[in-house]
Amino acid sequence: MNTKEIDKSSLVKAHKLFDTGDITNIEVGTIKGLCDIHKYLFEGLYNFAGQIRTLNISKGNFRFANCLYLDAILPVIEKMPESTFEEIIAKYVEMNIAHPFMEGNGRSTRIWLDMILKKQLKKVVDWQKIDKHLYLQAMERSPINDLELRALISQALTDQIDDREIIFKGIEQSYYYEGYEPE
Repeated sequence: MNTKEIDKSSLVKAHKLFDTGDITNIEVGTIKGLCDIHKYLFEGLYNFAGQIRTLNISKGNFRFANCLYLDAILPVIEKMPESTFEEIIAKYVEMNIAHPFMEGNGRSTRIWLDMILKKQLKKVVDWQKIDKHLYLQAMERSPINDLELRALISQALTDQIDDREIIFKGIEQSYYYEGYEPE
């Protein structure tokens, strides 16, 4: 299966996660919850679906957390506070630096982020309102300073937490961030 086919199948699974209500069975803000999201999206597509990576990875010039330390740092990230918007974004940034999966981190962690925001703040991100290039630049710089990322996301927050169109268009935008474009 090529990357485009994997993305298309995974996108269908992402829609199903919400359509079926299976999303309500996933723990919010935990490593288990993130692994469950990843497994749901990528099971049958990757043999490592839902599994913490055991190899080192990088993107561009950025090396993500060394796999030898993931068992130690993931529980620390999980325990980070998430009662304010700033704390939630800090936790999201740390999870991005950890990059616990070989592939599919962005798509999984954006759903994970929305679940935390929904539970703690009764908000979700309307991802359609966030430009791909601005978002990717902000994510790249977020380990040094997450102000830019907070500004982008805060402007796109909505209290329409159960709006099917916002959720599904947001999922599609999330896949677009990763390079997927439907035919």
